[in-house]
Amino acid sequence: MTGFLGEFEATIDAKGRFLLPAGFKKQLQPEDADRFVINRGFEKCLSLYPLSSWSPLAEKINALNDFDPKTRAFKRYFLNGATLVEPDSAGRLLLPANLKEYALLEKDIVLVPAGNRMEIWNTTKYKEFFDSFSPESFSDLAAQVMGGV
Repeated sequence: MTGFLGEFEATIDAKGRFLLPAGFKKQLQPEDADRFVINRGFEKCLSLYPLSSWSPLAEKINALNDFDPKTRAFKRYFLNGATLVEPDSAGRLLLPANLKEYALLEKDIVLVPAGNRMEIWNTTKYKEFFDSFSPESFSDLAAQVMGGV
């Protein structure tokens, strides 16, 4: 898989569940449709990994040097809260309460591509994040990140 595409809006119900958008589900490999890992992301969002994308990442993290204090801190922060989730019979995923609180998720959310995972954002926070970039600052960022490719 080369990565996910599209932005998908969803709504969290009173029990903390949301329906996986059809456009996202169509992009999943059959073996990835029923098991995910949800975890803290950067910039106050959550990351939703198909299990097949999480497993190599977890192996890489587990191979890091535990004798390095920065590595231990990273592992604790990154892995804290990582939760295996499976869609219920209606295709909804339950957001763990601690992760929902971390990402300030209330009702309206948006799922956006981030390579081999999707990010789950509070819709308002996602809009604020993009409103903070001007076309010029995005162009500068692109040159810094992609300039050497």
